[in-house]
Formats: sequence, C-alpha cells, structure tokens
Amino acid sequence: MNSLVSVHNELYDFAAVRQQFPVLQQQIKGHPLVYFDNAATTQKPLSVINALLTYYSNYNANIHRGIHSLAEQATAAFEQTRDTVKQFINASEREEIIFTSGATESINLVAQTWGRQNIHEGDEILVSEMEHHSNFVPWFMLAREKKAVVKVIPVTEEGALRMDVFDELISAKTKLVAIVHVSNAMGVVNPVEKIIRKAHEVGALVLVDGAQSSVHLNIDVQMLECDFFAFSAHKVYGPTGVGVLYGKHSLLQSMPPYKGGGEMIKEVSIDGISYNDLPYKFEAGTPNIADVIAFQAALEFVNEVGKMAICTHETNLLKHAQQALSTIDGLTILGRSSEKISVVSFVVEGVHPQDIGILLDNKGIAVRTGHHCAQPLMKCLNIPGTTRASFAMYNTLQEVDVFVEALKKSVKLLR
Repeated sequence: MNSLVSVHNELYDFAAVRQQFPVLQQQIKGHPLVYFDNAATTQKPLSVINALLTYYSNYNANIHRGIHSLAEQATAAFEQTRDTVKQFINASEREEIIFTSGATESINLVAQTWGRQNIHEGDEILVSEMEHHSNFVPWFMLAREKKAVVKVIPVTEEGALRMDVFDELISAKTKLVAIVHVSNAMGVVNPVEKIIRKAHEVGALVLVDGAQSSVHLNIDVQMLECDFFAFSAHKVYGPTGVGVLYGKHSLLQSMPPYKGGGEMIKEVSIDGISYNDLPYKFEAGTPNIADVIAFQAALEFVNEVGKMAICTHETNLLKHAQQALSTIDGLTILGRSSEKISVVSFVVEGVHPQDIGILLDNKGIAVRTGHHCAQPLMKCLNIPGTTRASFAMYNTLQEVDVFVEALKKSVKLLR
C-alpha cells in the first residue's frame, strides 16, 4: 500500500511530505520512529524550523515600537501571520485575531474578561462531558466566583453528545455554551453548528474549542457563527507557545483587557489610562515573536498540501487502523460515532494502558496513554484511561500495520 491519495483525480505524494519533517528520520531504541501522538502535538516541517532560524539569524528585534529596519521587518512578519490566520479560519477582520500562548490561555482570556463582565449569580454555563480540562476548569472557577451554575451535557456509550439532554438544558438562563469541536480523547466531531444555532436562539454565546479541529477540518468562523474560537499553533504543525483566540469584533471591543502592561496601552498618566485598539488591547508585553512568525510557515504548509487531501489521507489511516484493531480479542475502541477524525482510542480487557504504551515505545512507537486531560469523560466511561493513537499527514498505512502488529505482541505478553 502506498501513501498516494486521490483528490479530484490528482495524486498527492504524502511520502514526499514526510521527508519535510526531520524528526521522523530517526530510530528510537533501534526501530524507525512511528509517531502516533499527534493529538498532543504535531511535528514541525523544515519550513517552520527555517522560519525560526531566519528570524533569530537575520532580523531579531522587538515589534511595533521600534522604527529601525529590523524592528520594522519583524513587525511586518508578525502581522503577516495575523492576516494568514484570518484567512485560515475566515474571520471577517484581522482585528478579531488575538495571539495568546495557546488554546488554554485563549479560553481563560474569555473566562476572565467576558465571563467576569457578563456572568452573574444564577446564570448557567453549559459544557460537555468530553471537554478537555482547559475548557472545563476555567468555567467552574468562574462559576464558583460568580455563584453561577455549570451544567454538563452527557455523552452516550458511542461517544456522541446527548443532544436530547442538551435541548433540555439550554434555556434563557444559559449565558454561554463552551463546547469542544473535536474530542481529543476520542476523535468524535460534535455538531457545533446545531449547538451554536440553538444557543443563539436563547441569547447565549458559544465558545468553540478548536484545538483538535483546526488541523483536520476546514474552519469558517463566519459560517459557524460562533462567538469565540480557540486553537493552538502546535497542533497545526507550528511551534509551541502560540495560540489564537478569535472573537467577534463587537464582543472583543466590549471586553476589558486581560493583562496590563506594554502594547495594550494607548496612553498612561498619573490621572488615568486608556487602552489600545484591537487586537493589541489583549496582547500585553513582548509577544512570542519568533514562534508567531514561524506559525505562518506552518499554515502555509497546510494550505499548500490542502485540507481536503490531508483529511482524505487521515481518514484512510483511521479506517485502516480501526479495521485492524477490531481483530484483537478484548480490545474496545472508544468513540464509535460515525462523525470522527484522526484518533483511535481504545482499551484492552485486563491490560493497563500504561503497560501498552511502554512496550510500544520499546518498538519505537509513540502513542499517548492515560486520561488525556479528560477525566470527566473517563469517569463517565468507567475506565482509568485509554491508549490513543492519533494520525497526521505524514503518517503511513505501513506505520499503522507496524503499530498493530506490535500491539498484538504486547497484549499477548501482558495477558
């Protein structure tokens, strides 16, 4: 089996794509690296690595304030990334793109600004049982402070949201729905369009956690009509330490600043202060300049390959993996929803996930084990954790076969 994928009668060579990722060209414990931990973080192509090197080698300078040549070049490159992100998610204005340290900070920014300003005693916030802790904890912290109520949308045995319960929970008391687009623990795609529509009917806002969806699905925030959308660069082949918060202009304009200091200020005097315009009102201090600039290279890399080609390739990997894993006695795949992408998470009867992970690592295979920062979901499913294999554009069908064979031997050894 090869790695060529047919897209509109054109063949895309994913074997050539793989060659752009230096970290994959190595052996781990005497075996070729099989990297199946992409839901945690993706590897970086040469273009991203070179962008970092170029910035630090040629035009390292602080941005926005300097008038010298290096500062102007760095500022231009930094702001070009904002424009690229705007296009990547189809925001209506570049001012709606806020750079943060990651999806976690993006969500916390909304909780600590819009949330503190608009959530009051008795108000209700809806989250789901499958949320990553980053989209769970901030809302419970806010609810405790404001004496509000967090209500949780349950999950079926197949890993799908109980939309019937959501219909019962949503009400005039609901002020915010914070929902994950794609489950990091199961790969299940949630019906966010329907959720957003129903939330808006009762006057509630919606924050979408797009940490997993941003790399796999075409994102159009205008079409979704979500109020906030959060994601991280390192899940989209970019550097760590960079995130994005999209917010509708009118909402961001009405929200107070998140942090105080340089850049977010328009004027400071002993008599008072005034805040900068969007997006800089939310970008206090010296930002992560190099990594933001390199993030543009990552997005351009994804755009060049094409989301449709990537999705087709990853769907082939997922189907092949699920079919092969289904032949292992005692193995149960979690997240059996028909709407699913790029993640296969499973448990094996009588075998602890951590033991599986250790034995697979001895064969050079990187997977993630544990609760995946989704403990409420694990409690719902009555399991301590899972073994999770997650796929990216540079993975191959041959790697899936190597993984499944190694897993079979590991399970036989552990039983």
